Amino acid sequence: MTISASQVKELRDKTGAGMMDCKKALEASSGDLEKAVIYLREKGIAKAETKVGRATREGSIASYIHAGSKLGTLVEVNCESDFVAKTEEFKILAKELAMQIAATDPLVVQRGDLSEALVEKEKSIYRTQALASGKPEKAVEKIIEGKLEKYYATVCLMEQPYVRDPNKNIGTLIKEHIAKFGENIAVRRFIRFKLGE
Repeated sequence: MTISASQVKELRDKTGAGMMDCKKALEASSGDLEKAVIYLREKGIAKAETKVGRATREGSIASYIHAGSKLGTLVEVNCESDFVAKTEEFKILAKELAMQIAATDPLVVQRGDLSEALVEKEKSIYRTQALASGKPEKAVEKIIEGKLEKYYATVCLMEQPYVRDPNKNIGTLIKEHIAKFGENIAVRRFIRFKLGE
């Protein structure tokens, strides 16, 4: 199948991917634009995995003040280069993360940041609940595991569903931007202020 330059341009405009990547995606999806977008996203996220772990010393601090000025957040989002940090898209990402934190009130960036004592306390609560409801001992561990995963999705920023698109979590949103920018992005830290707390 022959892929036209206008198809490649349309896909490039839609995704921001390189010309050759767009052509390969269109060839792999027999010219179907939507399938090509999915192909690029899958490949991009796979490529993003190889960038995670690289040093991030540049970036931006974004803030968000909710209407009424009773709630505000600050978030530090890092990337590898000053060039990316200065782009409008990176600043928008940082602002989106600040709004996410305001809306969802996470405790930590990722599950590894939770104290062992807090995780053990949660496990103990779930164990007590499961046993009190008459669940067999064999099922209790699976119940604890399932409830713990839900807990992580509530309190860990990277595992929370993205408020603008609940079909993906913040970790996936970050990986999509890693693929788009071609360099690692990391949320370093955040703080959330609420009047009177």
